[in-house]
Formats: sequence, structure tokens, C-alpha cells
Amino acid sequence: MRAWLSLSVREFAAVPDATIAAHLAAAQARRHAAIEPAQMNAWEATAALLRRALVGAPEAWRILFEYDLLRLERRIDAVLLTDRAILVIEVKHRGTTHEAAALAQAEDYALDLFDFHAASRAHPILPVLVATAAAPRRFEPSLPLGFGVAPTVLRCNADDLGAMIRDALAALPPPTVPLDPDAWEGAAYRPVPTVLEAATMLYRRNSVAEIAEARADAPNLTRTTAAIGRAIAEARREHRHLIVFVTGIPGAGKTLCGLNVVFGALRQHGAAFLTGNVPLVAVLREALARNAASEGGRALSLQRDRARTALQNVHRFLEHHVLRPAEIPPERIIVFDEAQRAWDAAQATRDTQRRVSRLTASEPAHALEIMGRHLDGAVIVALIGNGQEINTGEAGLAEWGRVVASDTRWHAIAAPRVLTAETPAQRLAAGPAAWLTLDPDLDLTVPMRSIRSADGAPWVDAVLDGDRDRAVAIARDAEALPYLLTRDLDAARRGLRALARGTRRAGLVASAGAKRLRAEGLGVQTDNVADWFLRRWPDVRGSDALETIATEYDCQGLELDLVGLAWGGDLLRSGPGWSMRRFSGDRWLTVQNAAERDFIRNTYRVLLTRARYETILYIPRGDAADATRDPAEFEAIAAFLLACGARPLEPMPAAPPLPAAQAALL
Repeated sequence: MRAWLSLSVREFAAVPDATIAAHLAAAQARRHAAIEPAQMNAWEATAALLRRALVGAPEAWRILFEYDLLRLERRIDAVLLTDRAILVIEVKHRGTTHEAAALAQAEDYALDLFDFHAASRAHPILPVLVATAAAPRRFEPSLPLGFGVAPTVLRCNADDLGAMIRDALAALPPPTVPLDPDAWEGAAYRPVPTVLEAATMLYRRNSVAEIAEARADAPNLTRTTAAIGRAIAEARREHRHLIVFVTGIPGAGKTLCGLNVVFGALRQHGAAFLTGNVPLVAVLREALARNAASEGGRALSLQRDRARTALQNVHRFLEHHVLRPAEIPPERIIVFDEAQRAWDAAQATRDTQRRVSRLTASEPAHALEIMGRHLDGAVIVALIGNGQEINTGEAGLAEWGRVVASDTRWHAIAAPRVLTAETPAQRLAAGPAAWLTLDPDLDLTVPMRSIRSADGAPWVDAVLDGDRDRAVAIARDAEALPYLLTRDLDAARRGLRALARGTRRAGLVASAGAKRLRAEGLGVQTDNVADWFLRRWPDVRGSDALETIATEYDCQGLELDLVGLAWGGDLLRSGPGWSMRRFSGDRWLTVQNAAERDFIRNTYRVLLTRARYETILYIPRGDAADATRDPAEFEAIAAFLLACGARPLEPMPAAPPLPAAQAALL
């Protein structure tokens, strides 16, 4: 049971307020949390105001006190289950105004139930904010209330709560099927946390059990987590050197699996998460440190040091140990993020103006040598993102296969997918090999990032493959494809703000190669990605200020609730397919190199799969007077995306209901 206390109205009438507060205090004590006198007083006062509000209410209605929301790591003060609706009640004792932050909090709680609680989607959900000492307010619903989360948070004071409940329920249509409180309580609650939310939970709790049950289609994630655990246990038991390759489509949970190895139930002494994704490291480190030491100061500094040990830049890790050939790394297990993007020998050994390389071979070769210094065995968990190669010098799986095959100490385990990739560079081996064991559980095929539609990733694949028929079929079956299109940047911003209800986060993204977006007023890239992902409006550095953009390099491996993707001139429609371009000087140059073409295509794959909810596609109109922004080129892009099933943004649509197929999963 997620609620700390559940009572029918009849049962509630027989229990004194002080007894309810004592029961909640005991529940908090079982969670090893301190109990403050102010909290006891608040519980007792909440019980008292609900008691007054529910005089004469049907006895079968049910009140749930302190309902746990795993994803938000908060609790709803009270959930009232009536025959017509679910009321999410947040109480601010002695509050004199209905503050914006509290309104967003109440709305967020309601949205969380709609998205992740299986029995909530067929009923109206009414968020209620009670500021106990506020001025009286009349009940005036801004729109007819219906299924889903009400368009506004209902507001009242302690004396008006009862009348507001009666008026709100009277404004609802008669239910086709009355809400069953017992069935609601027994239904599944499976939240899908963001990467940052999951990381902070794991960091504190060292447990992934509840997170791994994120959705009804999460057995794929659970099986992969178990397969990694089995492989690590066997390697440690038999003192083997083992590489575990975890493959998966964008948004399927690879990073969560890796974080679980470092922080969660699979955590072993000395595990570290290594990635060449500098923004991911910066954002995760700062998020973990701020969450663990919210008071700042010395505590925050210590937590930053701890996070720096667990989350490391892979290039610096390798160079450190190459320069110290006799040093055995303290980590017995490393997670190599985006391992298909590890540098080949040419890139790894290349000097630049800013850095003199200390490496003498490819990054996969150095990783095996360094971890091989543990004579009694070590494990590398290599996370492989399919279709996300976005830069030159990335070695691909073939280089990993070559170095494993050449070192008899090492064995590999991976899903069959590693043998069948279309591109030879992304095949671990040409066929079965003595050094390779196949385990299909190590392939993540179900997109977890998209909350309301699992069809986003396959639709993106079809679009980028230029397969309109396949894209149309996916969009038709999806019922609510989460891709909207506009030709107006201001409309895109308005749409993002309208869709970002509660505390959902929106942001603008664009390709690093989309150089001429500067003429559209989108030439400013964020200069601090941690601030962009972690700070909130009215802090203008946050993503939801919608003033700066993040590129594929800033946001790969991370996510936002809502994304506005500004389409640039680097990926255009050309006949039945796509044309890739690179801006040089004052003009566009057509890209002929196959690898560079794939990088540009994959850039848009990354950007198109960053959103947990909707993505708004902004296609500029261009300017006939500017040869670098030909209106006809952008018209062709917009026409193709609309023909593939993207929905016009104007007029602004309501948030779509959960598709029937998705609801059936729960």
C-alpha cells in the first residue's frame, strides 16, 4: 500500500484526529525519519479540516493520507476517492495565498497519478490546493471538467473545502463506471523517473527495485538488469575478466542500467561510471551533489567530490592510468557509457591545440589493458546506443571485438544484435566466436523515455530513413503521436509553456551544425549545461526560460519533459531522401562522405528522442533574400514531416489521452 493510512469516510468518522496523527507518525518512524512537533500538528489539523469538509459525504468514499509518489520523492497530503473523481489535496497550513510553487506542486501530483497510476486514467483528477487562511473563493471551473487532470488547480481555504468538493463534483458528468476505491488502491503505480531522478534515488537509496518496475513493459529493463547482475556475479566468483555489452534503442534505459551498477542493487566496491559525454557528467555530478547536500557550503563540496569519484570522464580515466602503468585502478567494475563511441587509435592518439594525447592505442584497447591489471578478474559493462554515433573518430563495436579477440584473458557476453548490425563498424564480430557468449536479455528494445507513446522512436527511425509509408502507419496506430509542428517560433514557445504543466521542464534544442538558425534568433547555445538542466524559471539560465539552445552534444544521454526542436539547414529533403550539408564560410556544402552523413542523421535521431512527452518541431520559413535559408527547402521539410504524421501545433491541442494500447499494458 502506497498510502500511510487509508480509511473510508465511515471509518474516518470514528477515528480521532490525534489518533490519525499518531498513526502517521508511526509510519514515518518506520522509515527512520525524524518526527517534528510541527509535522504532528499539521497532520492533526489536516484531519480536522477534512472531517469538517466531509460531513454528510457518502460513507464509501475513501481518504488516503500521505500517498507516496516515488518519482517525485514526495507524498500527497491526502487523496480523496469519490464515486466521480479523484481529488489530490495539498494543504498549506496557515497559508494566506495560493502561491505559484504550491499550485505547480499540486498539479504535478495530479499529473503523476494520471501518467503512472493505472486506475487513474479513466476518471477525472482534480488537484486541490488548500491555503487554510486564504480569503474565500468561489468555485469557477475555467473549462468543463472531464477525464484527465483538470485544466486548473482548484483553490480554497479551510472553511470552503467542503463546498468546493461538492461544487466540483456536481460540475462533472455522471460517470459511466463509478470509481471503485478498493480497485483504485490495488492498481499498479509504476512511475518512470528521469535519468536525473533515477540517479538521485539510487545515489541515496542504493536500490533500483521500485524504479525497475517503472512500467508494465519494463520487464525488458528488469531482465536486462538481472542479466547484468548474473554476469557480474559469475565473473567475480570465477575471477574472470568479462565485458558485458548492453545494447538498446534510444530512451530504453541503458543509462539506468549503468547507474544501477555504480549506485544501486548491483553496486560493488569501487565501481565507476565512465563517459566521454562531458555534459552528462557535469549535470549528473551537480544533480547528485545538490540533492545530497541541499544546504550547500562544505557539505556540497564534499558531495561534489564523492560524485566526481563515481562519475568520471572516460578520456581522463584512461590517460591517468596510461601514464601510471604500474598502478592498479581502485575500480574493479567500470561502466563504459556509449561504448560504441569510444575513440579509435587515430582519434585517441591525436594531439590538438588544447590537449596532448597520452594514449598510444584505441580507447577499447586501453580499457582492457588497464582493467586487466586486476589479476583476479574485473568487469567492464559497455553501454551501446544504437544509431547514436554523432562524431568522427568513434571506433564502433568492431574495435571492441578486435581487442577482446586478441586478448585471451577476456571474454564477452552480449545480445545477438551485436552480430547483425547493418554497418560493419557496429558489429562486435562477423559471426559466432569462442570469446563471445550470447544472451538476448542484454538487449533493451522497449522505449522507456516516452511516457504516453512507445511509438516515438520507431516513428523517428522511419522518418530519418525517408520511409513515409512506414511513418504514416506508425502515426496512425499511435493514436497520439507526440510530435507537433509549427512554422512560428513564438508559437513553439507558447506551445511548450502550455504543455509544461506542473513542474515539467521544457527546452529548445538544435543541431550544432544548424548554423543559420542564428538568423531566426536561435544563435545562443547554453554555456553551462548543468545550469540549463537544473535551474528553473525565473532563473534565465534554465532550459525553461526558452532563451538558449542545447545541441546534441549537450543533451545526449539526458532528457526533458517537453522539447522544442529547431530544424536547421543541415538536414534537408532531397527527392525521396535526405540531403546532408555542412556550413562553411558563407554557404552550405553538400556532404558526400557516408560516415559524416550518418553523423548528421544520428544528430537528429538524438534530438528527436529527448522528450518524455511532446516534441514541438519548429521549421523556419526561411527568407527568399537569403541564399542560406531558401524557403522552398524548409517547405519541403515541413511537408514531409506533416505527411509522415506530425500533427500541426495550431490550434494548440489539449494534452492527449493515454492511447488504448498503452493503457492496456497497465
